[in-house]
Amino acid sequence: MKKILLLLFVFCSVTAFAQKVTQKMCDNKGEMYIYAGNECIQYVLSEGDRAGSLNIIVHGTWDAGTNTLGRYEPFAESLSMETDITTVAIALPGYSNSSTNRLNPLSHKTNKNLAATKEYVLFLGKLIIALKEKFNAKKVNVIGHSAGAMMAATLTGFKPRLIQNIALAGGRYDIHAVSKAKNLVSMVDVIESISKKTNFLFIYGTEDKISKPDVTTEFFKLVEETGLKATLIKVEGAGHIDLDMTDEAIEAFTELIEE
Repeated sequence: MKKILLLLFVFCSVTAFAQKVTQKMCDNKGEMYIYAGNECIQYVLSEGDRAGSLNIIVHGTWDAGTNTLGRYEPFAESLSMETDITTVAIALPGYSNSSTNRLNPLSHKTNKNLAATKEYVLFLGKLIIALKEKFNAKKVNVIGHSAGAMMAATLTGFKPRLIQNIALAGGRYDIHAVSKAKNLVSMVDVIESISKKTNFLFIYGTEDKISKPDVTTEFFKLVEETGLKATLIKVEGAGHIDLDMTDEAIEAFTELIEE
């Protein structure tokens, strides 16, 4: 009898976890959820007084189920105060209380390099479009960290006019340097399609062991050769974690969107 009850509990738990979240269910969750790309995405919001612009923070890879919004809510508040622009930090599928209707968390053990798949990049585009419409923004400013930076950077090639200013901290922009998989895509593959009007900020930490400095500095040379408007920022002594939250990164991001 105990075995039967245990199996029933496991079955119910798996079924509940696998339940798809519909548009209606997402709407009923409240203000801090938005339905985009068939996913119900949780976000935190810090409002600013400057109309027409929106800052969007995109996190990187964490263990599945991590409450990324718990980490990024204070950062969203800091950016909003520094820029006076409404700032949103999103939780990608499988993080905080965001759904996994179609997409797995970035840390999925079987499916590697999800942030370098076209499906995930285009999903991020749909999410940004939905947020842009929700907050009536004409200008979108994105700051991405690690895998979030990689996705956002690639998105500028798929959707050239969607993002006006973009800060990329500790990302990877040529996935082919570390993977031979043919179905992957990164900024290097779409660089010729990127709008010359987009402003880029590349940020690297001198002590970053995950995205080593030369990953950014070497790619930045190609960015300059392509004629994109870009700035390179070095954060002395900074590692990978919280690179996007450093004082140097915040100051450079603030200057970027003021230009």
